[in-house]
Amino acid sequence: MRKIKAAIIGAGFIGKAHIEAIRRLGYVDIVAVGQNGQDKADEYARVLKIPKAYGNVEDLLKDPEIEVIHNCTPNHLHFEINKQALLHGKHLLSEKPLTLRASEAKELYELAAGRSLVTGINFNYRQFPMVQHLKSMVKDQDLGELHTIRGSYLQDWLLYNTDYNWRMEPEYGGETRAISDIGSHLFDLVQYVTGLRIAEVFADISIVIPQRYKAVGSRESFQSGTDGDMELVNMTTEDYCSVLVKFENGARGVLTVSQVSAGKKNALELNLDGSQASGSWKQEEPFKLLMGYRDKPGETVLRDPKQLKKEALPFMHYPGGHEEGWTDSLKNMMHHYYQAIVNGEPLSDSVATFREGYQVMTINDAILRSVKSGTWEKISIG
Repeated sequence: MRKIKAAIIGAGFIGKAHIEAIRRLGYVDIVAVGQNGQDKADEYARVLKIPKAYGNVEDLLKDPEIEVIHNCTPNHLHFEINKQALLHGKHLLSEKPLTLRASEAKELYELAAGRSLVTGINFNYRQFPMVQHLKSMVKDQDLGELHTIRGSYLQDWLLYNTDYNWRMEPEYGGETRAISDIGSHLFDLVQYVTGLRIAEVFADISIVIPQRYKAVGSRESFQSGTDGDMELVNMTTEDYCSVLVKFENGARGVLTVSQVSAGKKNALELNLDGSQASGSWKQEEPFKLLMGYRDKPGETVLRDPKQLKKEALPFMHYPGGHEEGWTDSLKNMMHHYYQAIVNGEPLSDSVATFREGYQVMTINDAILRSVKSGTWEKISIG
């Protein structure tokens, strides 16, 4: 079997996670890494055992051996690199958010639609077996008609005023931070599992820590501390946001994101209330689903191939009790993405499309409009 040749642009935290997940497939070779500057690219290539190193994106995209691009760069670089990858005829898997602005995301999905390329966005939380099971329960009406949808994505890695990251700077991370960084995952997951589109939003945000100490020099994600020279800088992006939402079927909900919630490391949670039952899934306990009923005791459904719906089976690879977690969701993501390339088949709906990435960006924009107007804002896709 011929191996697909791929390249990683940006080998930081998430880039390394892509590399590990890709290598687990066995039928994809990572042949190149791209970084900002040749010295840095050479070092990453040496450490990660990747044969080619490129200090600029243009040279990497011109390499005829490379078939697939993984864009794992900071947010502000997503649009231009994604666009150039498509123009160079490369299959493309982008990190979220797709771009900084909805207009850019629309341009990308329209550009991708006109080419015979496999494109997707790494919304990997779709890839958990229990998420697939819950999605199938919704489709089969096991919960009845959905009327209330509650979700949250809470972290604590920015709890202290000495915590700092490039995502806080609008020119790199965008006008929003918690909303685009983790809210994009939450918005995508809610719509994917329920099959419902968010139609209107009413939002409130808070900059909990208005000033932070920034280390002089760069710092990778999820690092903190007070060593070295520090400077106090003003914050303009939010630490917290809660959004009242109206769905297209009339259901209501509330979605909350925070990066300053002590003890919450990567606490993505989804709660669906239907006319017959409720279902709850937590990413930090991904192997189980909590079901609630009015007239009988609640149930805990565990990740077991013998108990789950058939739609969830392709996302499980080990027997019950042999738990699969976050890194396995990334492996599933890569598998379902690359199967479309290897077999020339349609992309699995478990892989978010560029149009869906654009739609998430329109939600982000509506949230910003709501914060400024203090009113409900409708979400429209041009």
